Amino acid sequence: MNLLVATLESRMGTQAVLRTLPFAAMAAVVLFDLLVGPSLGLLPLLTLGPAFAAVTGGPRHTALAGLVALVLSAPLAYHDHQLSHPRITVTLAAIVGVTAAAMLASRLRAEGQRKLADVRLVAEAAQRVLLHPVPRRAGDLRIALSYTSATVDARIGGDLYDIARGPGGIRLIVADVQGKGLDAVETAASVVGAFREAAYDEPTLADVGRHLEEHLARGLGGEKFVTAVLAEVREHEIALLNYGHPPPLLLGRDGRVQWLEPAREAPPLGLVGLARAGPEPYGCEFREGDEILFYTDGVCEARDRGGSFYPLGDRAPRLLRNREPQDALDLLERDLVEHVGGPVPDDAAMLLVRRERP
Repeated sequence: MNLLVATLESRMGTQAVLRTLPFAAMAAVVLFDLLVGPSLGLLPLLTLGPAFAAVTGGPRHTALAGLVALVLSAPLAYHDHQLSHPRITVTLAAIVGVTAAAMLASRLRAEGQRKLADVRLVAEAAQRVLLHPVPRRAGDLRIALSYTSATVDARIGGDLYDIARGPGGIRLIVADVQGKGLDAVETAASVVGAFREAAYDEPTLADVGRHLEEHLARGLGGEKFVTAVLAEVREHEIALLNYGHPPPLLLGRDGRVQWLEPAREAPPLGLVGLARAGPEPYGCEFREGDEILFYTDGVCEARDRGGSFYPLGDRAPRLLRNREPQDALDLLERDLVEHVGGPVPDDAAMLLVRRERP
């Protein structure tokens, strides 16, 4: 909460500075002209005021800057002995023209910002429908989530996760849809819906996987594929089914770090029918104090400016241990963005599951 308040105060302070910039620029022009005398003829530089105002404020703010520029032009022209010179007419016309153009530009910018805000609201609503809030506790599990979309303006992408209670225990999916944009979002929504339907009813995890494969085969006709990890948390273990997805990372209470890789690779959902066999179920012990990080390839394939991949296996054990799950995952997300040095180039979803005392 304190960090949020500090961030808001910082943004408000920055906006206040930017709004004073046009008037500070005009004051600097006046001061410099008074110091150097009429020889340089700095009067046309008063147009900097309305020009800067168009960037930092709206049409009214820009018009105010233009009016101030016109008011300042009279005493400045008197000081420079230009009141009777034809150049003053040209300068005044330039100030009026720049102010009018700047007002139009600021209005168009404001309309663009409003449209962008509307797009973000719609995208965030769609994202909430696609990735509805999952429980942060499920039995003896603590769950943390992170989603960073590569589509910065829309804040929505094709990575997905979901959690449901099945006949054999808590079931979850973390998946990555081929492609980007609205097509990927549509496919992701379809996969989430199919998982929610199957996770509650199908007797085994393999049956859930077959249901998803049949759903994609009917709905997509083999045109798209989805890498995915399905998991089912049981009494003292976790069962996994990997469809061509990056392997989860197990962080044991005893300090062990283990990539949970399948014995053999399997094709993604949507392409299983083209292979001889689907994925084989596998698993490991999952006891009190252990935690497992599920993620998409936007995490492990993120590169810094030098081309180096994000070292998830090195960073995750150090950043995730001995912290609250959501705080730990937020820290890992910030570290990922710092490694990239800007927005992530691909959607990056992470889901952290920690087992605690029932």
